[in-house]
Amino acid sequence: MLSKTTTFIFLCSFLPLAWTNWMYLGMVGPHHSVTPPEMASEQSSMCSSVPGLVMQQQKVCQAHPAVIKAVSSGAKRGIHECQNQFRHDRWNCTIEGGESVFDHTLQRGSRETAFIYAITSAGATHAVTQACSAGNLTDCSCDTSRQGQSMPEGWKWGGCSDNVRYGMMFARQFVDAPERAERKRDVRALMNLHNNNAGRLAIARQMELKCRCHGVSGSCELKTCWNKLPSFEQVGHFLKSKYDNSIQVSLKAKRRLRRRGKVKRKVPVQKEDLVHIHRSPNYCIEDFKRGILGTSGRRCNRTAKGPQSCNLLCCGRGYNTQVHRRLERCQCKFHWCCYVKCKTCETMEEIYTCK
Repeated sequence: MLSKTTTFIFLCSFLPLAWTNWMYLGMVGPHHSVTPPEMASEQSSMCSSVPGLVMQQQKVCQAHPAVIKAVSSGAKRGIHECQNQFRHDRWNCTIEGGESVFDHTLQRGSRETAFIYAITSAGATHAVTQACSAGNLTDCSCDTSRQGQSMPEGWKWGGCSDNVRYGMMFARQFVDAPERAERKRDVRALMNLHNNNAGRLAIARQMELKCRCHGVSGSCELKTCWNKLPSFEQVGHFLKSKYDNSIQVSLKAKRRLRRRGKVKRKVPVQKEDLVHIHRSPNYCIEDFKRGILGTSGRRCNRTAKGPQSCNLLCCGRGYNTQVHRRLERCQCKFHWCCYVKCKTCETMEEIYTCK
């Protein structure tokens, strides 16, 4: 019987190299538990066998084989949160073609491309940081750099702060490698690097300060505090707001990104902003050549006013109405002793789908 690692390598060997990148780890990444040094050689072999990883990523993988499991978990986390944030939108972050993950969307250079790069980079940072604090990695642990330091507000650093600095460092080293492999400085490479960094900063900017009081009978004579990771759904909400305000950019003479348009050209692009170079299609009509599934058949909300409303999601084509009859137990009563008796209630539910 093949091990999970062997199966992973076997599956990857049939994937077209041009269609894969490190994000594919989120689809079929290594889910076995790593127990060095027994599996070190097997992990090393896996690193060189994953298609789509550039040489620098393979080297990082081989130097830190245990961390690749966290990176894989982070990629999956990013993909799931992307689908969660866009579940009601015209573009709903659908996986394109299985092995390609987001092939067409990544090529597009649009706002959606920007979000995918940011959310998966954030996922890698979040998962690696979490693995450090949980003691699952030998390369890192909690952040104790400020342990015992007193703050002007009257509390001291203590506890087990999540080591977001290591998470960001490792994610930068691994995730940014394809854009740095050939020292590319075209507008698309700069766009990807900027959005990768914006994803990592979304974690750092939302670290939460947690505190505990110490003293007799719960008094707060001494308070120790530590930094804790935000929930990943919170990170997803933050990046979704950045997506809604994503900035279209072009390449400046000094190989830097600047806003498109003469009016706002001199307004600097902030590190936390998401940036894109091409406008998004409307995603209304099916176009498989461009990886657009359209919205026909999507379920919508007739009374809502947001993206999930039938008016917006159906792109003005109208919607179909179906009435579903549902039977369920209701008005249950407990009788002594000892049984529960219920009635059967019938409810009618209207479901609306885009034409």
